[in-house]
Amino acid sequence: MAPARQISPHQVALIGFGAIGRALADELGKDSAYRLAVLRRGGALLPRQIEALDTLDALIAARPALVVEAAGQGAVAAYAPALIEAGISLVITSTGALAEDALLHRLVLAAETSGARLIVPAGAIGGLDYLTAVAGLPGARVRYTSRKPPAAWGEELRALGHAPEALSSAVVLFEGGAGEAARRYPRNLNAGLTVALAVGPALADVRVVADPAVTDNTHEIAVESPAGSALMRFANRPAPDNPKTSLLTALSLAAAVRRHFAPLVI
Repeated sequence: MAPARQISPHQVALIGFGAIGRALADELGKDSAYRLAVLRRGGALLPRQIEALDTLDALIAARPALVVEAAGQGAVAAYAPALIEAGISLVITSTGALAEDALLHRLVLAAETSGARLIVPAGAIGGLDYLTAVAGLPGARVRYTSRKPPAAWGEELRALGHAPEALSSAVVLFEGGAGEAARRYPRNLNAGLTVALAVGPALADVRVVADPAVTDNTHEIAVESPAGSALMRFANRPAPDNPKTSLLTALSLAAAVRRHFAPLVI
C-alpha cells in the first residue's frame, strides 16, 4: 500500500488584525491545514504562532496561497491591486470599497490578466446563489434592508437629534443605492454592496434602519423576479468587540478560505 500523501499547510495571510482578523485567525488556527501570517499595520503584537510581515513587498515575496483583507475599505485600495497583479488571490471583507467603479474595474482586469481570483464572501448574509441566479431575469428587483439596534448607530442618531438609548421607534437613516450606502457607512454597509455585486447595482435598493425592536444585526433581502419571490432574513449576533459587525462575519470568511482550497465546493 502506498503511503498517504503528506499535504503541506496552506499559507494564508491576513491584512488587518482587529476584531475580525483575530476572530478569523482563531477559527483557522483550529485546523492544521493552514499556516497563518499577518501583514502587520501599526506594529500590532501577534501570537507567536503567526508570522509577522511588515510591508506589502514582504507579503508579495512570501507568495501566500491566499490573502484575506480584514482592515477596512482603505486597505483594499492600498493593497489589493498589487496583490492581484502579482497573481495572489484575495478575499475582500470590506466589499464596500468595490463601490468605486474604477477600483473594481482595475481589480477585475488584473485578475483576468494574472489568473488570481478576487473573492467576495457572503459575510453576514446568505442566499447569494439565489441572487446571482435571478439577476439576469427581466424585471428582477432586490431590496436589502439593514436593521440594527440603536447602540450600533449612536453617532448617526445623535447627529439627527435622537438619543440612542431613548429611541422608541425605528428611524430610517438612509434609503437609496448600494454604492452610496457603502460610501456613507464604510464600516457597516458591506453587506448591501455584496448584494449589489451579486445582482447588479441597478437592481439593488438599500435601506438602513436603526430599530429598537431588534437586538441582533438584522439583514433582510426581498426579491421579486419572473422566477418567483423570496424573502430572506438573517438575525446575527453582534461581535463582542464591535457591535456594528456580526459575529457571523469571521465564520463566513473562514468558510470562504476553506472553500477556496476544498476539492468539493458547495
